[in-house]
Formats: sequence, structure tokens, C-alpha cells
Amino acid sequence: MCIAVPMKVVEINDEKNTGIVESSGVKREIGLQLMDDIKVNDWVIVHTGFAISRLEEKEAQETLSLLKAGGFIE
Repeated sequence: MCIAVPMKVVEINDEKNTGIVESSGVKREIGLQLMDDIKVNDWVIVHTGFAISRLEEKEAQETLSLLKAGGFIE
């Protein structure tokens, strides 16, 4: 099963079109090729190493709470 997870963009590398995202203390480098106009502090849905959708912080926090309650993430 694959899960797309909300993560906050904390860094952007324009040269590589990648970003560093963080959620629950975990940081990952992801591809930003599938989305336009991503900025630091944006919340994005990350799936298979790529940002696939932008969302509001409130929605991201609600989704993270549900994923934690379901035991999918820590």
C-alpha cells in the first residue's frame, strides 16, 4: 500500500528542482517537477518522492492526525 503524506517545504533547490520537506521530525529530499510555484513553508502532499498537491496547513495537520491515529505514521 502506498500512502501520500502531507509535508512542509523547508528548503528549495532551484538548480535541481528539488526541495527538502519535513513532517514529524523527518526530513526528505523530494522532486518538485510536478508542481509550479512551490515556496518555503508551503504544505504539499508527497507521494513516491514527489510533491503532487498543495494544501492548507489546517488540512495537513488534520490529515497527519488521522494517519497517526491509524498507525500509518509516528
